[in-house]
Amino acid sequence: MTDPAQTEVEQPEPGGRPAGGNGREVARGGLTTAEVAERVARGEVNDVPARSSRSTADIVRANVFTRFNAIIGVLFVIILIVGPIQDGLFGFVIVANTGIGIIQELRAKKTLDSLALIGEVRPTVRRDGSAVAVPTSEVVLDDVIELGPGDKVIVDGEVLESDGLEIDESLLTGEADPVVKKPGDPAMSGSFVVAGNGAFAATKVGRAAYAAQLAEEASRFTLVHSELRTGISRILKYVTWMMIPTALGLILSHLLTLGLPADDAVRRMVAGIVPMIPEGLVLLTSVAFAIGVVRLGRKQCLVQELPAIEGLARVDVVCLDKTGTLTEGGMDVSELRPLGDSTLPSQGDSEPARVRRVLGAFGASDPRPNASLQAVADAYPAPDGWRCTGTLPFSSARKYSGAAFEEPGGEPSAWLLGAPDVLLSGDDPLLPEIDRLNAQGLRVLLLARAGRPLDHPDVVREVRPVALVVLEQRLRPDAPDTLRYFAEQGVQAKVISGDNAVSVGAVAGKLGLPGADSPVDARQLPHDDPEAMARALEGGAVFGRVTPQQKRDMVGVLQSRGHHVAMTGDGVNDVLALKDADIGVAMGSGSEATRAVAQIVLLNNSFATLPSVVAEGRRVIGNITRVATLFLTKTVYSVLLAVLVACCQIPYPFLPRHLTLLSTLTIGVPAFFLALAPNKERARPHFVRRVMRYAVPSGLITGLAAFATYLLARSYYTGPDALGAQTSAATLTLFLTALYVLAIIARPYTWWRIGLVLLMGLGFLIVLVTPWLQHFFALRLVGTTLPWAAVAIAVVAALLLETTWRWVGRRFPA
Repeated sequence: MTDPAQTEVEQPEPGGRPAGGNGREVARGGLTTAEVAERVARGEVNDVPARSSRSTADIVRANVFTRFNAIIGVLFVIILIVGPIQDGLFGFVIVANTGIGIIQELRAKKTLDSLALIGEVRPTVRRDGSAVAVPTSEVVLDDVIELGPGDKVIVDGEVLESDGLEIDESLLTGEADPVVKKPGDPAMSGSFVVAGNGAFAATKVGRAAYAAQLAEEASRFTLVHSELRTGISRILKYVTWMMIPTALGLILSHLLTLGLPADDAVRRMVAGIVPMIPEGLVLLTSVAFAIGVVRLGRKQCLVQELPAIEGLARVDVVCLDKTGTLTEGGMDVSELRPLGDSTLPSQGDSEPARVRRVLGAFGASDPRPNASLQAVADAYPAPDGWRCTGTLPFSSARKYSGAAFEEPGGEPSAWLLGAPDVLLSGDDPLLPEIDRLNAQGLRVLLLARAGRPLDHPDVVREVRPVALVVLEQRLRPDAPDTLRYFAEQGVQAKVISGDNAVSVGAVAGKLGLPGADSPVDARQLPHDDPEAMARALEGGAVFGRVTPQQKRDMVGVLQSRGHHVAMTGDGVNDVLALKDADIGVAMGSGSEATRAVAQIVLLNNSFATLPSVVAEGRRVIGNITRVATLFLTKTVYSVLLAVLVACCQIPYPFLPRHLTLLSTLTIGVPAFFLALAPNKERARPHFVRRVMRYAVPSGLITGLAAFATYLLARSYYTGPDALGAQTSAATLTLFLTALYVLAIIARPYTWWRIGLVLLMGLGFLIVLVTPWLQHFFALRLVGTTLPWAAVAIAVVAALLLETTWRWVGRRFPA
């Protein structure tokens, strides 16, 4: 690379305009401290905040100003006008639930913001002639920013230096092929480096750069675009339309036909409308998501989009990149095998020593080596007198890198270092020995002397093998347990790597991955036959020699077969696949590009965190599906009771306080605990259908049981004060039947689930036997005959519920 201090180039004017005639030039050595301060004072700084979460105002607004809070608020105000206050308890419940939602999301925001700060990448800029790492927000106009493999272009600029610099602009243009950049070419923010090194000058910073818009979309704390929330929204829309005619029917029936006083008619209309609204379901979903973020945050896992929590629950295939996922980042040279090539430069020393000199010079030729070349550089120091005259940066597509030197004696030479099966012909006698080494889980590089210039389009032709460099990879000690967890949970693990297939299979075999003994070379896959390709992917577990584009294609093929795919990776070769996967998981130490497109970032770089991530997703979606049945059962029986009462032209049996008590004991309190309980069941699609298949029959049975008791009580109790006794009997049946629905949903039973159901029953019993609570809730059982009849009807309803749930489970399996 050219010396940074040697050349000066014209830079753009403030605000992103090209430097025209002002005579101002900025050295490639970068800005001075004074120049930086001057630009900061003018506001020419990349000050767009990296938003990892919604603002506090957004969180409060989203939880308070909802359609259903507005409806509940209007009904609450009506009750405050007509009284008494105990019929307005539902209003205080909404305030409490909204407060809980705000508090939990603020906790999640705090976790996200702190984790985003930990995982923030600091680009390397040149200041006062030195390379320093600064926060993204401190980059200023005209800064000279260095680039290497995996770096993301954070602001718009113009390339100043290029040493084989190749930039992938697929996130901007959709074109997967990397673009070779030369001095003077534009560098677009949001793109990333796949090969080579270089530097560019910032011409647009802050909100003027495209990266500002990209960051806003990529890292926003969202609560949308999920099947769960879409399904809930659809249900709530239907409920809204049902509420209007029901409210009109109830108020007209009570005022005109029954002739009740206006205040009593209004109270009973409100009592019929309020329980139709599953208002707590929306809040509980947000709380469950937010708590999931907090829990994962404690494990150094940054969730960049809340729907990722739900997506994890649906994953049934996880694609793993070997390097950095199954293995640790570093490698060690375990063996060097010279091949007796006479073309090595003769300097009076032994052949192995000459090979080590070449490797030492090769390792020193790349200022930002990948893991393989770093191992070579660590093992062999740079020799004296070797001058690098050109390089060919490593790329995942090529599978090799190159370097040209002027040796101490003045002789020029060019070298390639990379995958033997790419550099050698298919019938080369070296390949069987290389395969044997690969089968042991070792990585083998071939050092070959090039017979053509490095920039020749067919440089791999006429190469002469010189030595084999055998590298040993460091396996992650936690990988076997993680792979075992996925197998137990029914999640297929597939290793997709750019390395030799046999070598990858050997590593996966050491870690106990099923199917690792039959690795597949991706170059042999039937790419022109989608069906055959899909069969091969579903049948195989280990794939080697996979190009970045092939990784992306593999994810697409698996998705086309109905799989929900998670992709893990840490290198730029994983970006395209991470972007297209249902869930992208990036390692914290990986390239900035992978972190930019992933929904989840493992900041501790621990593959062992993945089971916790998957388990958290399953817990959230499974439990929300479970408690949604509770909420919607209440909606169904509330609609049914309102319709039956209006049709029969009789008073609505309940006051708002009765249904507030029942909702709290059979739904509100237990739903909160059930939503946070452990749940390992993998989520399935069709959320609305899965919930309604149980909620509809349960609501019908519960509503009919309560209405039957009410009709029986109307014939049994007579007189001016009979409505209170009739209501109490119907409330008893409704509570016991709803409690049995809770008991079914709480399965499988544990000590705390049983205790939760019993505690809710005890709470209702306390209301029935405590005089001041009887008066407060207007609940007083009269006599013994009808209360026991109410219990008997509830028992029959419970038997019907049990039979119906079992029949639905067989007739409409999930």
